[in-house]
Amino acid sequence: MARAFLFVMDSVGLGGANDAAQFNDEGSNTVGHILEHTENGKADKTGLREGPLQCPNLADLGFFHALELASAHPLAKTKQARSPYGFWGVSDEVSNGKDTPSGHWEIAGLPVTFDWGYFPHKTQTFPQALLDSIYKEAGIEGSLANCHSSGTEALTNFGDEHIQFGQPIFYTSSDSVFQIAAHETHFGLERLYALCETVRKLVDPYNIGRVIARPFLGDAPDNFVRTGNRRDYSVLPPEPTLLDRLTSTGKRVTAVGKIGDIFAHQGISEVIKANGNDALADATLEAMADADDGDLVFTNFIDFDQLYGHRRDVAGYASALEHFDKRLPEFIAALKHDDLMIITADHGCDPTWTGSDHTRERIPIVGLLKGSNAKGAQLGIRKSFADIGETIAAHLGVPAGKYGTSFIDKLKSDA
Repeated sequence: MARAFLFVMDSVGLGGANDAAQFNDEGSNTVGHILEHTENGKADKTGLREGPLQCPNLADLGFFHALELASAHPLAKTKQARSPYGFWGVSDEVSNGKDTPSGHWEIAGLPVTFDWGYFPHKTQTFPQALLDSIYKEAGIEGSLANCHSSGTEALTNFGDEHIQFGQPIFYTSSDSVFQIAAHETHFGLERLYALCETVRKLVDPYNIGRVIARPFLGDAPDNFVRTGNRRDYSVLPPEPTLLDRLTSTGKRVTAVGKIGDIFAHQGISEVIKANGNDALADATLEAMADADDGDLVFTNFIDFDQLYGHRRDVAGYASALEHFDKRLPEFIAALKHDDLMIITADHGCDPTWTGSDHTRERIPIVGLLKGSNAKGAQLGIRKSFADIGETIAAHLGVPAGKYGTSFIDKLKSDA
């Protein structure tokens, strides 16, 4: 049985990126700074957290060995397992951006070497010509916000006006995104999706990576809440990814969470949606039980980034890491002989950093090859996330891609 399971802990970076300074992120370290704040009892905007970070199952795979390798963080050793039984390493990113599609596409063997388009920081961030085209094509009279904003700020500042007048909330970030928030009942969920499809076509000339539907519920700023009906409208990857190579040879790729949207549903056999890390874990376990020889289950665990990283919530991020850690034994128990499980990330989102955007960091590569005797195999610092995709390709017996280097031989050398 040769199956593969690829789990992205969205934004769980380890600092130390070789080009962090180019992104104004030198010194950022998502896990390292969470360790510092929880170890020393520092406060963040959500208050104090009791007790240090505890992730023993990740530690057993070599997660904190990876942290030390990535950024030489002084607290890494205090969390390390004595003898990790998993393989561990880290990777730099070669893609030009620190956004979600770039990270995931590179993990799947396709680095993004072109430059995405971005909307500038100014009073009205979207070009008037673009807005006029959207209003005409979508049949709406106007929009709110039209600025750089976090999602929670957008709802707080414009949610009441949106409900009163019916205009959608348009906003962006430092990523290559056009985000649209609208109330599920007052505006309508299907109407929001249709609007996003229209905007997707109109932002193509601006080279924007994603249009994101951000539906919400509630009747006042103190109870507005984004729902699990988010949908991402991404551009197609410009070349085949690992997912295409798998499905073209008859293998099945099950995308759990937002994976299908990130790849514009190209190379995807089945999509399973779920809201929140717990539901994503449950869906992943079901997909693992259903996977056949040669299949890939690919999951994005979104809460780290969406609920805690962007909101700069240190305590919440730490608790999410611990909860994921408690569920990790369930994934391990679901592995069969010769199954490959890789746990990684797509970028950082340091909750102690300035602003509310992603941070350029090295990512962890930890996991298990069930049945291998290569306990604690060290992968070193990989040059590209694409090494992950090429390792899965080699494991599942599909042709190699052009951009990464497989480390499967290192895992099987002592098998």
